[in-house]
Amino acid sequence: MIAISCNNINKSFGIDVILKDISFTVNIGDKIGLIGKNGTGKSTLFKILSGQIPYDSGDIFMAKNMNIGYLKQDPDFDENKTIYEECIPIFKNIIDMEKNLRDLELEISKYENHDSPEFKKLINSYSNLLEEFNKNNGYGYKSEIRGVLKGLSFKDEDFNKPIYQLSGGQKSRLNIAKLLLKKPDILLLDEPTNHLDIDAIGWLENFLKNYSGTLMIISHDRYFLDQVVGKIFEIENHSIIGYEGNYTKFVEYKKDLYENQLKKYQQQQKEIERQEEMIRRFKQHGTEKLAKRAKSREKALEKIDIVEKPTLNNYRTRIKFDTDIKSGREVLKVQNLSKSFEDSPLFSNVNFDIYRGERVGLIGPNGIGKTTLFKILLGKLDYNGGNINIGHNVFLGYFDQEQSNLNEDNNLIDEVCNENPKISIPEARNLLASFLFTGDEVFKKVGDLSGGEKSRLSILKLMLSKANFLLLDEPTNHLDLPSKEVLEEALTGYNGTILTISHDRYFLNKVATKILEMSKEGIVEYLGNYDYYVEKKRLLESPEEESSDNIKTKTQLKEERRKEKLKKAKRKKQRLMLKELEAKIAALEDQIAHLELMMCDEDIYSNPDKSREIHEKHESIKTQLENLYEKWEEII
Repeated sequence: MIAISCNNINKSFGIDVILKDISFTVNIGDKIGLIGKNGTGKSTLFKILSGQIPYDSGDIFMAKNMNIGYLKQDPDFDENKTIYEECIPIFKNIIDMEKNLRDLELEISKYENHDSPEFKKLINSYSNLLEEFNKNNGYGYKSEIRGVLKGLSFKDEDFNKPIYQLSGGQKSRLNIAKLLLKKPDILLLDEPTNHLDIDAIGWLENFLKNYSGTLMIISHDRYFLDQVVGKIFEIENHSIIGYEGNYTKFVEYKKDLYENQLKKYQQQQKEIERQEEMIRRFKQHGTEKLAKRAKSREKALEKIDIVEKPTLNNYRTRIKFDTDIKSGREVLKVQNLSKSFEDSPLFSNVNFDIYRGERVGLIGPNGIGKTTLFKILLGKLDYNGGNINIGHNVFLGYFDQEQSNLNEDNNLIDEVCNENPKISIPEARNLLASFLFTGDEVFKKVGDLSGGEKSRLSILKLMLSKANFLLLDEPTNHLDLPSKEVLEEALTGYNGTILTISHDRYFLNKVATKILEMSKEGIVEYLGNYDYYVEKKRLLESPEEESSDNIKTKTQLKEERRKEKLKKAKRKKQRLMLKELEAKIAALEDQIAHLELMMCDEDIYSNPDKSREIHEKHESIKTQLENLYEKWEEII
């Protein structure tokens, strides 16, 4: 069944055409990834579908009785409310239902004539409302709020924090939480993984995989798209193409499509050249018969549908990172490093080594100190304890996710020439053009650039540094998909050493040869890319699945067995607690249902004392049930 159908949608802003003859169909239950270069109109399409802005022409069909939820990039909050209070109004319908139930109970208790039509109508209304209340998880919505907030990395102590105290990233996460709690039939998500750490992204992936509604997601997170969507729409050159499959399969399809189109183009060009050569020869001989044949072939050639030469992302460019000097084998050695801010410890016991040629991904939850570690390595921050040894002939280059290394008052030409005074203005223009800054754009102020443009400029400056050890802090933030692929290609061909902070798991899979997982207790090393890290973590949690090829010392095996026993004992205890809690919850829910039936009993509601006693017992059990739901949610 169709959820959304668009036919020949057109949208322009002034003379700029954004969308042209856009046609597609979304079926109920589809999970679709919407991709394309920055500025191709993805967000514009979402705003049109959600009714935020009008379209110029075309037709849009929406299934009846289906509501759309749209994740805005600029959420509107009551800044004086707490995080938890901001979520409560989402369940206003349930809260109102509960109030109406209490009002009906009170009204029922006042009736003396139980045979009257009014009384029977009241009882029927109460019964229907009670059924609807239970169907909508009336007693569990508070636990639902807590579960979603925790899944998006909010802690218990954050729930009562006023919104005006939140960072931009926290507000974005609250925005997502509110939309997910509303459970719209059609969910439009615009870059939902921005500001989420890897754990929160993993939680969101699982939530969306199990989401019963229809999803359309704009995202530059390719790993996320692979995990969640089953169909890809790409906007390119103002039009849209669709593909059944995830992002990785779509990339393979596009590559095959390009190669097939290129083959057809080359075959046709070869045939055209052959025909033109025959025409030239026929004319050359000058006989009437050959001249007629030449004319006949010319007419046939004019009627050919010319196959256009395909372009594989014609907006892409190629960049290359070079080094001037080769570093020593040992690039960086960190021992027992610790850092605190005003006696508040950030991290401790950080130990790791990096060797020449390694491409190392540094991961860990937001706020653990990854960027702080980079600033310590760069000498911009002091540390409290430990040792840092930078190897022989190591020259560092730094990509700052905040782009603080850019001078916002410079134009682009000056910014490049200041990085390397030996570069002439024509050379600077050529370099900027290779990073998609052309024409008069090179005279734009750095401060007027978008986030993606600033990222591209920072990467250009980093390339010019010729550093042999690159520290990259979230280098793929703000980049569109083609730009990410160009950067990945450049980094995998780089002959120096890389240490990168990233939440982009697809990027880590393509680039990293080693993963460092950072926590408050230190760093754990995994010798592989992100998928290897995930698999190794899984095996460590279930060591019986690990290959016998991995040889370990008796002490290591003994320690792993001891830890596994503790984990199993903990899991067993949690399962027992969960089972016990679920039994208690079921019992209390039965009691509540029984008490609600008793409230409808004539012997009860006609007796004020009994009615009051039952009502008080009902409220008491309901409070107990809410407390049990909170404990249950903490365990799962």
